[in-house]
Amino acid sequence: MSVTPKGAPKDADPRRWWALVIIALAQLMVVLDSTIVNIALPSAQQDLGISDGDRQWVITAYTLAFGGLLLLGGRIADLVGRKRTFVIGLVGFAAASAFGGAAATPGMLFGARALQGAFAAVLAPSALSLLTTTFTDPRERGKAFGVYGALAGSGSATGFVVGGLLTEYLDWRWCLYVNVPIAVVAVIGALALLDARPGQAGARLDVPGVLLGCGGLVAIVYGFSEAAPRGWTDPLVLGLFTTGVALLTTFVWWQARAPMPLLPLRIVRDRDRAGCFLTMALAIVGMFGLFLFMTYYLQVVLAYSPVQTGLAFLPLTASTVIGSTQISARLINRLPPRMLMAPGMFLAATGMVVLTRMTVDSDYATEILPALILMGLGMGLTYVPVFSTATAGVAPQDSGVTSATLNTAQQVGGSIGTALLNTIATTSSTAYLTAHLADPGGRALLAEKAVVHGYSVAIWWAAAAMLLAGLVAGLMITSRPPKRGATTKTGVPEAVA
Repeated sequence: MSVTPKGAPKDADPRRWWALVIIALAQLMVVLDSTIVNIALPSAQQDLGISDGDRQWVITAYTLAFGGLLLLGGRIADLVGRKRTFVIGLVGFAAASAFGGAAATPGMLFGARALQGAFAAVLAPSALSLLTTTFTDPRERGKAFGVYGALAGSGSATGFVVGGLLTEYLDWRWCLYVNVPIAVVAVIGALALLDARPGQAGARLDVPGVLLGCGGLVAIVYGFSEAAPRGWTDPLVLGLFTTGVALLTTFVWWQARAPMPLLPLRIVRDRDRAGCFLTMALAIVGMFGLFLFMTYYLQVVLAYSPVQTGLAFLPLTASTVIGSTQISARLINRLPPRMLMAPGMFLAATGMVVLTRMTVDSDYATEILPALILMGLGMGLTYVPVFSTATAGVAPQDSGVTSATLNTAQQVGGSIGTALLNTIATTSSTAYLTAHLADPGGRALLAEKAVVHGYSVAIWWAAAAMLLAGLVAGLMITSRPPKRGATTKTGVPEAVA
């Protein structure tokens, strides 16, 4: 007779914590790939002869496919079964990574990155929905989401560290090859540890919803990715935005009438869940802009090596883990979610404001490090209640698409943040140069000052986005701390939801 650990549900799977390791490993792989290639990009560009105009596609091809196909991936997970799509996503992601690592031409690398994004769109919703259905007890759920939140918050920063080490000591191709052994371990663990629950019997895929929703998201994400190099008033950019808005508007109209909708509107009509989606999107607007600016600031202005740049992000990673696992996960069952999210966003915004004071010769220990720690703690406080609240009380047949919607908020927020803040930084730098051409000093120093000024202006906007995220969390999210056995919004006891 098996013994149930104290405080755990009687019917809990004793392997669930090992399952968490596998789910977390897969999620880490997906999050790492959003940044791990950034530091390797200069080496890959030189090796494959990629032009300056085309180099953005190494990043954009991934985010475009990932963000545009997430809703489809989430619904496939609900229809086919989460374990099956989880394994398919892992195998496909590994194969695409190996293909990209062996790329001999720019087109091969761009195609591989797009395939990675497509399989990530299947893998990420499956991972989060597996976590949601595996940990149903409120106390265990807080711990599990603490780990998941720590990975979501620190994974991007960890990508810089790993990318720097692999690029400097091995080769840029290993930034892609490294996914293969991780995926192999995760597949073996998934087959051995995860429960195979069937998908929805007799359910069909909403094909018009797929075309409208995914097409609209692709157009929006593509538009933001093209806004940085082309400008916001470029006809292509405006056309993409117009098309995207039109498709998504039609998508919402269709979802209210479709017999089996791709995104049931009841998911986004819920006030708490909608607040979580919006909070996440605004928070990521600020964080992705920060990653872009700090990478260039450390390497170009302060002349850090790839490894030094990666290590400089470690305090951000460590403080995010501490904020998620040691603070947020311990308080999530005692405080309302907004009492963690709103202060977390204020803390992160404060770190951003500290960074606006950086100069061409700032000292890392006294001027950069405190800001990174504040931002990490703030994001750690925010991620756990966002993930937990957004997925709480969701019917099992909707868990995949709910997870996909949350991931979509992250990807769209990241695309907006990168394009919007990069455009603000570039415009501000140009204006600074024009206004200070008569200043004494060399042209090189003036150019560096202009770049740093542009970063500072953009970071002010990033801080504003995070403050707005805190305001949204404080006003929209009204749920209370979960209680064991309490009834969720779907009328299912939380301990068995």
